[in-house]
Formats: sequence, C-alpha cells, structure tokens
Amino acid sequence: MATYTTYNQVGKAEDVSDIITDITPTDTPMSTLMKSEKTHARVFEWQEDSLANAAVNAAIEGADASMATLSPTTMRSNVTQILTKAFQISATADAIKTYGRAKETAYQMGKALKEIKRDQERAFVGVSQAAVTGSASAARKMASIDQMITNSTDAGSNATDPLTEAKLLVAGQDAFEKGSDPSVLMVKPADGLIIAGFTAASGRNREFASTKTLVNVIDLYVGPFGEYKVVLNRHQLTTHAFLIDPSMFKQVVLRPYTRTLLAKNGDSDRHQIVAEISCKHSSFADSHMITGLS
Repeated sequence: MATYTTYNQVGKAEDVSDIITDITPTDTPMSTLMKSEKTHARVFEWQEDSLANAAVNAAIEGADASMATLSPTTMRSNVTQILTKAFQISATADAIKTYGRAKETAYQMGKALKEIKRDQERAFVGVSQAAVTGSASAARKMASIDQMITNSTDAGSNATDPLTEAKLLVAGQDAFEKGSDPSVLMVKPADGLIIAGFTAASGRNREFASTKTLVNVIDLYVGPFGEYKVVLNRHQLTTHAFLIDPSMFKQVVLRPYTRTLLAKNGDSDRHQIVAEISCKHSSFADSHMITGLS
C-alpha cells in the first residue's frame, strides 16, 4: 500500500511570514540638515553682499572727505520643482487578506513617501543641474546645490582623482579666508574609506583603550581651519565632496507634501503625492566643493 504524503495532500495551509524585508536606504542627509523656509512664488529671489577688502586707511589732518565707490548687492534666484508620485490600487486589492500589511493602499503610500524623499535628496545633491524655468510643456527644475557654491578645488590634474587630505586642507583654508564657517564634510561612501585612512599618515598616533573593539572611522575631522563632521551620503554626486555650513542652506517650500485622492474612475482608488520645493544657499561665496573626484 502506497504511503500518503504531503505531496498527495490537498488543502495544506500556507506559511508566509508577516514581515516584508526592504533594505533600501531611506536616509536623506542633506535634506535632514537643512531647515525649511516658506515661499509664495515659483521663482524666488534673495540678495547677498560683501564688504570691501581691508586696506590702508590713513587720512591727512584737515583733508576733505573722500567718497568711497559703492557696490550694489547681488540678486540670486531659484525656482521651485514639483515632485510627485502617483499610484492606483483596485478595491479588491484592499479588501483581500494579505501578509505583511493590513491594507495595500497604506503600504504603497508608505513606500511612495520614502521614494519621493529620496528623489528630493537627489535633486539637491545627486545631480548637477542649472535652474530650468519651465513652460507649459517642460517641467521646472531647481538649481542643484553645487550650482550655488562658487568656491571649488579640483581634486587633481587628471580628469578624476581620489580625495586627499591635502585637497581638504586647501578647501578648508579657502573657506576660512572667505569668511565661511563650514561644519560638515559630506562625501560619498567610498570617500569615507579614504578619510578613515587619514589616520595612517606618518607622525600620527591613535589611542587604543583596553578594549576588544577595533575602531577605524573618522566622524569628526579637526584641522587648522575648523572641525568638520563627516557625513556619508549615498545620493550625492560621486565626483564631489561638499564642505558646508548647514545653517546657510534652506529647503524652500511653496507647497508641502500632501496626498490627494484623485477623482474615482472605475473600481479602484488613485492617489497622488505632490510637493513643490526648492533649495537656497544664502551666500554663494559660503562653503566649498572638492570636484573631479574619482
């Protein structure tokens, strides 16, 4: 007589985990560092100014006053960019019993919110784009942050070169001399490895406590021109390192993130997440970039 096994059995219960695993990174370092500012127009402007260089200042006794040549302020501008995510869920998809989420709409909404925030971070530091005013047939695009930092240092003489501490010091010195006070060094993950290697330079000592933990990371770089918190950003341009003062950057919001249930069209619900935002650097002469990185 043949043995009846599970291969013959009908009506077996499923065993599906109630946990959905997704390791996609959701951190947005630049967006997190920036405070928000409201705007009421799709094109917004601000002004910056500077003082004259220090010079010899000695007058002859009793001389007439000599009038200085005045310089106007510099007008800067950027445009808001519309970010959107839309999805459609059938009524049945929300009605059936599922594993790992209570309602499909709520689950997909959570994913869309995370994805659009990643898109925002990319628009800030992951692309190099000038502002696009837009038209009835072309989308507006904000100027990315690299377009609003005047000062830069090339990583080397080749098309691309690795990050070096020497170039970081050059960038720090230039920022200091121009009056900037950067506190964050934002780099791609691969450059985090290079910065960790700064400790191996000749003449440097590391203090090892009586512990079994091996530490090989630099999260605060202290140099002659300031202290820089090292921040890794998965989304930023791989050719750039940003030495920035976060207080000088703002997220500019025309329309905050909102979810709209669109007009019903059949046996489903259509959802759209929309925000209209941009970024602003209060003074283009502030902060510094190292460009041409490999």
